[in-house]
Amino acid sequence: MKVDEIPQKEQSDGVRLPGQRKPPQRILVVEDDRDMLSLNTEMLIRSGYHVDAAVNGAVAWDALQLNSYDLLITDHNMPEMSGVELLKKLHAVRMNLPVIMATGTLPEEFDRYPLLQPAATLLKPYTVEELLRAVTKVLRATSSPDRKS
Repeated sequence: MKVDEIPQKEQSDGVRLPGQRKPPQRILVVEDDRDMLSLNTEMLIRSGYHVDAAVNGAVAWDALQLNSYDLLITDHNMPEMSGVELLKKLHAVRMNLPVIMATGTLPEEFDRYPLLQPAATLLKPYTVEELLRAVTKVLRATSSPDRKS
């Protein structure tokens, strides 16, 4: 999939046949550094996830309106819409989506607005192993039967 391309709307009736495996979890990765975006996307796909990629928060917001995701991984400092602005929009419309913030510096807004705290934070530079570990941990925590919505 090209980085600038995001499917228009998922086409699924949600029905699985007996013996059919669970579909891969869907992740939206948002990063304005195209090299980092490509690396993260490729590693997640190789790990068995369905991944869409967006080059900024505005593109990501459009994708979130059209598709359902299990996880959002976003950079903070991006043109058009920052990661924190994207989090604020998610909260404003009460979209319950776990978020991993990948950033060089922790946004000040996390101190002022505790509800914006992401499920996990990755400080750049991070390794592929750290990314995959955070994704696994967050997805397990959000899909556990004990989770309260």
